[in-house]
Amino acid sequence: MTAIARTSSPSTNGTIGGTVHQYAWNWEGQSITVVYETLGQGTPVLLLPAFSTVSTRAEMATIARSLSSQFQAIALDWPGFGQSDRLSIDYQPSLYRQLLQDFVRSVFDVPIIVVAAGHGAGYALQLAKDCPEAVLKLVLVAPTWRGPLRAMGAPKSLAGAVRNLVRSPILGQFLYKLNTTSSFLRLMYRRHVYVNANLLTPEFICAKREITQQPGARFAPAAFVTGRIDPVENRSEIIECIQSLSIPILVVLAEQAPPISKGGMEAIALLSGVRSIKLPGTLGIHEENSDGVAQAILNFI
Repeated sequence: MTAIARTSSPSTNGTIGGTVHQYAWNWEGQSITVVYETLGQGTPVLLLPAFSTVSTRAEMATIARSLSSQFQAIALDWPGFGQSDRLSIDYQPSLYRQLLQDFVRSVFDVPIIVVAAGHGAGYALQLAKDCPEAVLKLVLVAPTWRGPLRAMGAPKSLAGAVRNLVRSPILGQFLYKLNTTSSFLRLMYRRHVYVNANLLTPEFICAKREITQQPGARFAPAAFVTGRIDPVENRSEIIECIQSLSIPILVVLAEQAPPISKGGMEAIALLSGVRSIKLPGTLGIHEENSDGVAQAILNFI
């Protein structure tokens, strides 16, 4: 057995087309339900979606289906995102680090491969460092470690003020609504997430906006945008973490990524022992160019 479901039920509309499970987790006395999905059989491959306002395991669907003929693909929704509980708590790096450790130790009884996109890459690296016996290989897809405001150079004091505003009951909901309109989401996708604007159809944007309209949806995205859940403080921490590992690592570089993000990806790719491949795409490459990314992963693992 490669995965142990705590509670599960067959899914007729699962976002990767598999079986949906619930993992009951406790964080500082708070019960949190984490939703994940499994597809296929074989060595388990844990798929970690990128953090974003519209983060969901559905981003990994094509990759999961491509892997499922040879491996067991497992995709989860981070706490505060997707179908997992979206509570009004202080989302912070220690929460996500502990969640990954507890999840992997509870759900798997064999070592796993981890594929992580965006900010998920930093947490995957820390998992491999903290639980070396649990991770066989790592694939980092367009890895990032700075939230949008930090990437823009905003000081921590300003980012913190913005986060507190978005978390506030009335003004916060209003500000969040302004940043999740269809027009704003389309603008953000065109600037940073997708290269091909033709893919940003009204139906696509409508589906993405629906993700943002769930109860409690603003709390975790506010933490992401303001840098509260950045996995590390700076690039050197990522580099030191990679250098401490002795497992195979593949980095997927996004050719059209924003300059700051692309520079960080390229710095990782230059490290000794790290394999890399450059593919067309930007920060949403794992979804927009999912076929290319899936083939690169299969070739690597």
